[in-house]
Amino acid sequence: MKTLRYLDKTLAKLEGWFIIILLSLMIILTFMQVCLRGLYTHGHLQWANTLMGHIDWSEPFVRLLVMWLTFLGASLVTGENKHIKIDLFSPVLPPKWLPIRELILSVVCILVSAIMIKVCIEYVKMEMEFGGRMILYLPGWIGQLILPVGFALILFRFFLRAIDQGIEIARDMTK
Repeated sequence: MKTLRYLDKTLAKLEGWFIIILLSLMIILTFMQVCLRGLYTHGHLQWANTLMGHIDWSEPFVRLLVMWLTFLGASLVTGENKHIKIDLFSPVLPPKWLPIRELILSVVCILVSAIMIKVCIEYVKMEMEFGGRMILYLPGWIGQLILPVGFALILFRFFLRAIDQGIEIARDMTK
């Protein structure tokens, strides 16, 4: 369990750094696009339009970064148990049953994440067969790898939560 906790903390640090880097890139590229567009549109500076043509890859790249940022952020907040939840049963259930409910929810989320990983792997395989290109002539499937990786990270976080809940339930039963 210590190894899993260490891996979780290491992943959280890496995700945090990736989020900072990706968000910074998004801000810089978008700011450049807006400034160049304004210089060309309002200042009638032809060099701004020429430069915009050279960084035309930045807009689809920023959209791809949004997807990466979303999955990394979702994994991070899942690890902190701050993800979006629809909780109808907590007010109705007795407090002693809440760990069982949490365990059931974690197991269901693990199953859903596993299904999504399988679906996303199939999608990435289709992208590989299609052979599309993205920025800098890289294969398009490279950008789509965040889909199965993101769901795998989320599955790992729910797996840790299920272990914690199982330990808590076992501890409560021995009392």
